Amino acid sequence: MSDKGVVLVTGGAGFIGSHLCERLLAMGYRVLCVDNLLTGRKHNLSHLLDHPLFSFYEQDISKSLYLDEPLKIVIHFASVASPKDYMTFPIQTLKAGSLGTFNMLGLAKAKNADFVLASTSEVYGDPAEHPQKETYWGNVNPVGPRAVYDESKRFAEALSMAYMQKHGMPSRIARIFNTYGPRMRSDDGRAVPTFVMQALKNEPITIHGDGTQTRSFCYIDDLIDGLIALIHSNVTGPINLGNPLETSILEVVQWIIRLADSASPIVHIEPLPDNPRRRNPDIALAKLHLGFAPKVGIQDGLAKTIAYYRASIA
Repeated sequence: MSDKGVVLVTGGAGFIGSHLCERLLAMGYRVLCVDNLLTGRKHNLSHLLDHPLFSFYEQDISKSLYLDEPLKIVIHFASVASPKDYMTFPIQTLKAGSLGTFNMLGLAKAKNADFVLASTSEVYGDPAEHPQKETYWGNVNPVGPRAVYDESKRFAEALSMAYMQKHGMPSRIARIFNTYGPRMRSDDGRAVPTFVMQALKNEPITIHGDGTQTRSFCYIDDLIDGLIALIHSNVTGPINLGNPLETSILEVVQWIIRLADSASPIVHIEPLPDNPRRRNPDIALAKLHLGFAPKVGIQDGLAKTIAYYRASIA
């Protein structure tokens, strides 16, 4: 067993989860990764499977999980995260946020472990406040097409706070804003991988709406830095983690076309229902309490991401 202790990461075969497992191993933790591979990919962990401090369990955490090992930290990342996927798997998405969170909180309590929840900027819905502070309660349609994800995360936050207040259980909540980089599934429907793959194939790049809607894109390495800082802090949160540089979708597409040296035309299609017009984190709390400050500029991050997908196509 590692001197650092044992960390359980649910959803560890996913995009962010696999990078987090990798960083925790590099820091000397023993890492137990649990994923049912609904949207995660074991390929994301191929370089970790033979690591002496790493174990992988294929299981759905909406069902009970029993582990003999002592745990220091339970990090709950298991969730269907892209609109395309959670509209395909609505019930599984709700179960991961409700039953999955309940099971992982119970496991953390039984093991006397800290609990860390991966929440999302989607708890703010289509926000009327810009940038979004953690004190903002959000503007969410509870019965709309995105509700299965938005409300599952809002419930998970409420359940985490209830365990902390009722049982005094150390809990931390990270509200993660749009993150991109290597290991995102190319077919998961999210903006960056979709645009990059279209650009690399010189296909028309499809933008929902006029492209003036904004997002704040955070490169994966920066997000992992923030998560590690949160895990090792006494901050309970919720706390925003993301890049505060607000960028229009059209600008992102234009950068991708240039960086990929693509001949793709831009095609505008119907806007997505309940798609937020603006999304931008206020990260003042993360800066103050975690020393969090994203370092990777969007063009540098996009160049690294394009190189990853170009290699995967080759």
